[in-house]
Amino acid sequence: MTVDRLLINLDLNLLVTLDVLLRERNVTWAAEHLGCSQPTVSTALARLRRHFGDELLHRTGSRYELTPLGAQLAARTPPAVEGVRRVFDVRAEFDPATVEREFTIITSDYAAALLGPIVARLAAERAPGVRLRLEQTTPHAVDHAADTLRTADGLILPHGFLTDMPYTDLYEDRWVCVVARDNPDVGERLTLAQLRTMGWVVLFHRPTAFAPAAQQLRMTGVEPRVEIVVDGFLQMPFLVAGSDRVALMQEGLARKVAGATGVRVLDCPFDVVPLAEAFWWHPMYSGDPAHAWLRDLLVEASRELLADREPEGGALP
Repeated sequence: MTVDRLLINLDLNLLVTLDVLLRERNVTWAAEHLGCSQPTVSTALARLRRHFGDELLHRTGSRYELTPLGAQLAARTPPAVEGVRRVFDVRAEFDPATVEREFTIITSDYAAALLGPIVARLAAERAPGVRLRLEQTTPHAVDHAADTLRTADGLILPHGFLTDMPYTDLYEDRWVCVVARDNPDVGERLTLAQLRTMGWVVLFHRPTAFAPAAQQLRMTGVEPRVEIVVDGFLQMPFLVAGSDRVALMQEGLARKVAGATGVRVLDCPFDVVPLAEAFWWHPMYSGDPAHAWLRDLLVEASRELLADREPEGGALP
């Protein structure tokens, strides 16, 4: 294997400085963020400009703006810095009681609301130096999962979206419909005829980004009349309350927020496969002891979530 001369001569400190400079767009602010002097950052900027053959930052009036190349680099440096950090975070052994590490989990607001508090509590009890970063999932993150999972520890996502990635199952939930508590046109049950005419609040509304239950609804011949598109499940009940709209939600979240948001939780009037939530990660993390600890923690938290469900029909099946 040939040796990459560029990497041999690369000063990784310049990568960190470049990342901060492109984000702050100001030498003084970058120096404060990095905890060093302004002349030190100015010298690093001069080296970066020589390396790239570009100004990177140029003054416009009283402020600095990125050059076109600077804008390209601004999108590339954060994942590069994160990748370097992950390389040097790896240890042969992992002691949760003493380690200081951040885990990044990409998840829907639904899973973050249900599972997040339990995971956070367990982590705080056993690994006080561990920090959790929960980032909202997006269609782009799912559609480009291989790249996404190179710079994150994992993705909490139901089955049906990803293949060829390692995963561990977490828990199952049931899809339900939510309607306004004061909707006079809906009784104790919904019908397919009502679902055809009601306005819908839906998630994303893209071919590769929707709740799996919505696809199953379409298979019955019902095409939702979409009125509002959102990027998170927690917004749905607020947009259903006080209206004649309907939305598909996970029962665990729907029952958790129904009382506070003014909605009712009803069974779906069509056969719908339960949501099977799983944690997916890049194969390069499979042998990492710290990552294995995180996976075990998520599985344990999922068991606790299921054990704590409300007995009277509760959040989860």
